[in-house]
Amino acid sequence: MKEIKDDLVQAGFAIQAGRREELQQIDLPAIAEQLSAIAAELRGESAQLLPLRSANGERDLRQHIHRTHALPENGGSLEQRRILYAEFAREAYATRRRRSRIFQNDELFGEPAWDILLDLYIAHVEKKSVSVSSACIGSAAPPTTGLRWLGVLADQQLVMREHDPEDQRRVLVRLTERGLTAMDEYFASAGLTA
Repeated sequence: MKEIKDDLVQAGFAIQAGRREELQQIDLPAIAEQLSAIAAELRGESAQLLPLRSANGERDLRQHIHRTHALPENGGSLEQRRILYAEFAREAYATRRRRSRIFQNDELFGEPAWDILLDLYIAHVEKKSVSVSSACIGSAAPPTTGLRWLGVLADQQLVMREHDPEDQRRVLVRLTERGLTAMDEYFASAGLTA
């Protein structure tokens, strides 16, 4: 947050003094994305990890994760690793939604099963319940398509459905132990370790 504030102050001074060349050195689109995410979080919308960029403009997510969530040399506990992986999952999910929004076509890059797995992994780490209808929405596909993919994922023993103990009319969905292990393995293979 302090970094955003510093960049905004620097941009304000550059604009005020008419020094346009200084503005070119500030990554204004990245600041705008970060401010949008902060505003969304304040409105109570789903928080998304922002695309972070290095000085040369390249995404720098792994370095940011390691800086902000440094793990012990032994790689940390499973819970610590899952916090890192959930940040990566949020970024992957946000990137997919941004791509669909820009190309104005959810079906063009559709991968409902992966979107469901990302959504359920994040929910697991945050200890949140996900209803079947929410999982279908998370798939970014029509409800019938989301339901079909939930069935496929259940057949593969990656997710399971269960009645909500507080409301038997509502059905919750979550990753199975097999699904969690597979997601952990995927994120570890992406190089997200200490």
